[in-house]
Amino acid sequence: MKKVSLFIAMSLDGYIADSKGSVSWLAGQGNDDDNIDSYSKFVNDIDTIIMGWNTYCQIVTELSPDEWVYHDFTTYVVTHNPKISSDKIHFTNESPVELVKKLREENGKGIWICGGANLIQQLVKKDVIDCYYITVIPTILGSGIRLFEKADHEIKLKLLKTQSYNGMTDLIYIKR
Repeated sequence: MKKVSLFIAMSLDGYIADSKGSVSWLAGQGNDDDNIDSYSKFVNDIDTIIMGWNTYCQIVTELSPDEWVYHDFTTYVVTHNPKISSDKIHFTNESPVELVKKLREENGKGIWICGGANLIQQLVKKDVIDCYYITVIPTILGSGIRLFEKADHEIKLKLLKTQSYNGMTDLIYIKR
């Protein structure tokens, strides 16, 4: 069974985007003298990405408009906007929870929950995320799009690892 992992960054006060939906604040405090690349290590165990429509749009219009940066993976975009799928990018209006349940039964590597907040919150609510990779960015936004909203139940986690670099802290948790 494929492992489902959330890999995302948030501000110190728990936001994944500012009040305008921008992620331009996603940076450390200066030079990265440690040269730590947690992303490359993480994606070694991933072959599938799931994201929402807003995350997809932000990638193709703002973050990487000239190139699809996830060409090594099969990507599912959960959306109600009908769009034609390709070999590597599949647009679906399937429930994120049902999509994850179906994909985790397939052979292969793990599933990366890439964003956005609504999709993540649906998966957290149904407790289908196995591992949480959260990078805390040294910024307090004050408002914006929260990573976690009110939950109707508790999810207990076990801290596996922390590492700090460039003022940022990676927190890696699994369910316990």
